[in-house]
Amino acid sequence: MATTTASGPITQDSSAAAMGAAKSGRRIGLWLLLLILLVAPIAGSKLGLISNFMVLQLSLMIVYAIAVLGLNLLTGYNGQISLGHGAFFAIGAYVAAVLIDRYDLPWWSTLPIAAASCFVAGYLFGLPALRLEGHYLALATFALAIAVPQILKYRHLENLTGGVQGINLIKPDAPFGLPLNSDQWMYVVVFVVAVFMFWVARNLLDSRIGRSLMAIRDHAMAASTMGINIAQTKAITFGISALYVGVAGALHAIIFEFVAPDSFRIDVSISLLVGMVVGGVASLFGSVLGGVFVQVIEKYADAGARLLSQSLHLPIDIEPWTIYGIALILLVYVMPTGIAGGLAALWGRIRRRSGN
Repeated sequence: MATTTASGPITQDSSAAAMGAAKSGRRIGLWLLLLILLVAPIAGSKLGLISNFMVLQLSLMIVYAIAVLGLNLLTGYNGQISLGHGAFFAIGAYVAAVLIDRYDLPWWSTLPIAAASCFVAGYLFGLPALRLEGHYLALATFALAIAVPQILKYRHLENLTGGVQGINLIKPDAPFGLPLNSDQWMYVVVFVVAVFMFWVARNLLDSRIGRSLMAIRDHAMAASTMGINIAQTKAITFGISALYVGVAGALHAIIFEFVAPDSFRIDVSISLLVGMVVGGVASLFGSVLGGVFVQVIEKYADAGARLLSQSLHLPIDIEPWTIYGIALILLVYVMPTGIAGGLAALWGRIRRRSGN
């Protein structure tokens, strides 16, 4: 069917074809960008432009991006507040470490096992948590984050968890004679896993389940009248969220080559929450930015705190967490919707001005 405008006839088919071509172009551009992000750090490391330590830092940024995405699925897209996802990060890390160190399983086989274990743990925790809302749920998850590291120290579990001494691991080498060192190889692994998990999350959010969990976030009563099983959807979302964070924890253990209970204190949960808020709530791209923020702040918070103390000539040292607070306040004040939301608003303003 054709329509006519002042400039001449335009068919609906040609309009649809143009939209399809634009969508295809964006998809190709995205894949090219991902290829560059995969190859550039490896090539830079090979050429001596960046160190293996920097490759490790990039890997950890991606790991935290996966974890922030997991929290975002629960809090950003489903409206359930959690201050305890560091517990699932610890569970995933310990499942991988125990299976590798105690049972000699290949490192790659521990990832799906850690994912399944954390899904079950998250789902089971989500069932009783259904009775809680708002700050009550936040307090319950906060208690979980405090309890898990103490459980890992329990003396009757020391033969399995290593107690306060933790478990040492060895970073795997590249297989099949690939010309990559262990840091470069793990960057490839983490990158591929992250791309897969973000792709799954995107498709999940576009599915019936995704629409259901967002409907519950926006108006639970209306969602219930539409036939959505709120209890089941919330519990499943909790499980999926824990699955993502657990995979991130397993990858962190393998990359970092060490796990210990004190590595998973409440700081981890707060870092993930801050990363989600700073990157952008209910935003996939915001989860990536949040992961970068968490690792950058974690890496440079100590140095930043010392520099701030010296610059202001303070009689006491500023704690690294002060840098978290300052960065969070500034970013939330400047970009209330997170970095992703701020960038989207800026891009929209530029497009409107260019259109005029």
